[in-house]
Amino acid sequence: MTVLPLDYAERVYAGVLGKMIGVYLGRPFEGWTHERIMQELGEITYYVHDKFKRPLIVTDDDLSGTFGFLRAMSDYGNNPDLTPAQIGQTWLNYLVEERATLWWGGFGNSTEHTAYLRLKNGITAPASGSAATNGKIVSEQIGAQIFIDGWAMLAPGDPERAADYARRAASVSHDGEAIYGAQVIAAMEALAFVESDINTLIDGAVRLIPRDSLVYRLIMDVRGWHAADSADDWKQTRSLIAAHYGYDKYTGVCHIVPNHALIILSLLYGGGEFQKSLLIANTSGWDTDCNSGNVGCLLGIRGGLATFEQDGVDWRTPVADRLYISTAEGGRTITDAVTEAYQIINMGRALHGESPLQPKNGARFHFEQAGAVQGFRADEGASIRNVAGHSGSGSRSLCIDYHSAGNVARIFTPTFAPPDVGALPPYALIAAPSLYAGQMIRAEVQADETNNGALEVRLQAQIYGATDHLSPLAGAEQTIQPGQRITLEWQIEDTCGAPIAEIGLEVKGNQAGRLYLDYLTWQGSPQVTLTRPDHGGLQWHRAWANAIDHFEPTWGEAFRLAHDSGRGMIIQGSREWQDYEMQSVITPHFASSVGIAARVQGLERYYALLLVNPDMIRLVKMLDGETVLAEEPFEWREEASYALKLRLNGSHLQAFIDSKLVFDIHDNEPLCGGGVAFVCELGSLSSNAISVQPTKESEQQ
Repeated sequence: MTVLPLDYAERVYAGVLGKMIGVYLGRPFEGWTHERIMQELGEITYYVHDKFKRPLIVTDDDLSGTFGFLRAMSDYGNNPDLTPAQIGQTWLNYLVEERATLWWGGFGNSTEHTAYLRLKNGITAPASGSAATNGKIVSEQIGAQIFIDGWAMLAPGDPERAADYARRAASVSHDGEAIYGAQVIAAMEALAFVESDINTLIDGAVRLIPRDSLVYRLIMDVRGWHAADSADDWKQTRSLIAAHYGYDKYTGVCHIVPNHALIILSLLYGGGEFQKSLLIANTSGWDTDCNSGNVGCLLGIRGGLATFEQDGVDWRTPVADRLYISTAEGGRTITDAVTEAYQIINMGRALHGESPLQPKNGARFHFEQAGAVQGFRADEGASIRNVAGHSGSGSRSLCIDYHSAGNVARIFTPTFAPPDVGALPPYALIAAPSLYAGQMIRAEVQADETNNGALEVRLQAQIYGATDHLSPLAGAEQTIQPGQRITLEWQIEDTCGAPIAEIGLEVKGNQAGRLYLDYLTWQGSPQVTLTRPDHGGLQWHRAWANAIDHFEPTWGEAFRLAHDSGRGMIIQGSREWQDYEMQSVITPHFASSVGIAARVQGLERYYALLLVNPDMIRLVKMLDGETVLAEEPFEWREEASYALKLRLNGSHLQAFIDSKLVFDIHDNEPLCGGGVAFVCELGSLSSNAISVQPTKESEQQ
């Protein structure tokens, strides 16, 4: 399409929600057979996580891979000619080896792990995922299909372009039938923006893959069995799939062919109904969360937000838009469906020559999609819902009903890993906070005109205090009269190393009442010291995106890091940090190089000031490889301490050691924002803190 659909934003948001719901629904019994599901759970009509005593919102490769790898498009300037090699480089940037995003099942066993090791060892995509490199069995497993939905949403109504994006992205790790399956899913999802008939979607997709392919044949077979099934019995056709395309026919850990057949089965027999289609996809067994996620995304795109209102089933309230995308860029891990949808929407708009959508002047929480709560939850004294109106610059707001006169009610959304997140094997949660001391928080609220009296309202955060229990930290209280609109502002104070876990509002009044949150946002570089807090606990330690071999919280120093091979990092912060200076006193022990990094956007995108063995100080830029920006001789010693500082303002970079300016340069193509890190290559270093504050130039602006 040359013109985006008028409801593009809603359809993308619904697609993201559908993907999440499908994954959360199928995750608890992933890998089970149909027979075991029927025996122990029965038909899957709704979430079953509680039966397993597990949280609903979990880390999962289907979600982290889908939305993490898609960042390649924006990272490379929304270039429609994005290459497989660039997508492969994105893998290296965001994946923390054997910890996050993927199932790290071993070379030759896990397709994605195998492809990652190829990339790490210098084999670029598409060779990294080819059958010629990894063999037919490894290259035709399911991963190409499960990570593909986002690419389709960049090409609404354009199945050819969606299939092309799918080929490029899938070829990083897969080949052959796996790529054909991914292309079919992507093409159907792209068509679903403009076409609702399921058979028309399938027709439009299969014409884009070879007629002699196995995926084409299985689709024709499933369609034929469905057409001949006068009883409309999906279980009968599922038995035929098991007999002709079952797991026993295709070796490897999780082959694409059986699971692709189940997706076609659920679409044909589900007839576009969300609950029925997911029931079939999940009750059929095998790779349930993967299949259910693809089906949920397609149906969300196809029907928009009305998809989730069928049959009176409440799919959205338990999810509340909450999403974890666990990558090396930890400041983007704790996120929500609206935030990720607008990332996709704006990539799609850029590819179509349109300016980005920035609801409510780019507010982080803007609630501009019907039903969106963006991770907010209310305590017992209040309830929340998304409503039309009551916005100064948008069309929707978050309605807060304050129930208990004389008591305090609070609503919060997470800015870091929640206390109850727990262990989520096999996919670790690697996260850093998104909010820090020194940043300015703004929110606009309006009191309902029918309130019987004034309310007191203030911004409130929760930080991880002693023994990692949540402790409140609050801004100034303001009075709001019925019908009044006010803006709340709060520059959050120093938390002494304690990470901020949540942000929200506190409301109280002598009468029950209603308040509307128009938006909540923050901006600016922080003024913060990242260290071990005096009160102890472990959340300060977990707040670092950990991509280093050894980082334990038990040493005398706050940070004692060691890396056994290559370069390791621990990272904190986010891309909103642009112009700032960071400094740290570090002690190298035995190492090839050690130092600090700024504007860190992952493991392969940052600036670093390094003490390099032997006797060198070096300023480098990591972006598709390492570029030495400046270097000079410098005699440094093991076990001696050095004060390193990086100051960044736009394209201007300055580097200091022991208060002496050593490098002063301009980078004509700068990395524009990112967090901070300690860097250690083949050895160890120690330190007690990194401090970050806005540069004087940025403060003046």
